[in-house]
Amino acid sequence: MVNESPDTPPRRKLRPTRRGRLALLVAAVLVLVVAAAVLVPLLTRERSTERTRSLVIPEGWRASQVYAAVDKVLDEPSGTTEKAVAAAGLPLPPSAKGNPEGYLFPATYPVTSDTTPQSLLRYMVDTAVKRFGADHITTGAQRNGVTVYQTVAIASIVQAEADTGPDMGKVARVVHNRLARDMPLQMDSTLNYALNRSTLDTTAGDTKIDSPYNSYEHKGLPPTPIGNPGEQAMAAAISPTAGPWLYFVTVAPGDTRFTADYAQQQRNVEEFNRNRRGAGNG
Repeated sequence: MVNESPDTPPRRKLRPTRRGRLALLVAAVLVLVVAAAVLVPLLTRERSTERTRSLVIPEGWRASQVYAAVDKVLDEPSGTTEKAVAAAGLPLPPSAKGNPEGYLFPATYPVTSDTTPQSLLRYMVDTAVKRFGADHITTGAQRNGVTVYQTVAIASIVQAEADTGPDMGKVARVVHNRLARDMPLQMDSTLNYALNRSTLDTTAGDTKIDSPYNSYEHKGLPPTPIGNPGEQAMAAAISPTAGPWLYFVTVAPGDTRFTADYAQQQRNVEEFNRNRRGAGNG
């Protein structure tokens, strides 16, 4: 503080006029508005950056693939998401017995700094339960004489076996026709699931493996879905294309043959084998 001389006349306190007070008030408001204008874009940019992070789950992925993808996007140690399943409180149907396979719905999920393995898993299962609980799904399952959970299992096979929308409806029909005749499904996709692989080549030895997912040895549907189907595969499962087919094989890309005649199926399989041998020699 600076001391004043006794001879110095006392200073008059300055009081702003009404117009001055108004000018000061306007200036203060302008400062606040400018500050807010600077702050809002910054906050928006930060939030926008968070919203751009996402996790894409493709149709047909197995639970093991989903777990690995969640671990990666959240930068968690391998195996973290799989271990989180038990504690996630997932609203699965009783038939699932705590296994979320088939109910990790394929979609694009937002990922923020608050996202955890448990929250992502719950988001996926909540989405599946909502979609699969729709009236047309439950009605279609009842019409086909199966449960919704069994319909998800059929859809997972359709998703794994068919390459196109039209083929999905025919593959679903083959599944339903075989179930109706009490025939084993004999689907290579269920063997691939049991062996944790994806291949077009199935050996005679593969068809003898000891697994409940071996649909060559065991009749009926596998004990769980073999992947996570999308809505198109579910639509095929509840409304399969009409037809008598019991067999199918993709002899070449884009060329899947369906038939009810076993001898014709054998000829189609031989053509498939010739094409595979030719591709190998090339």
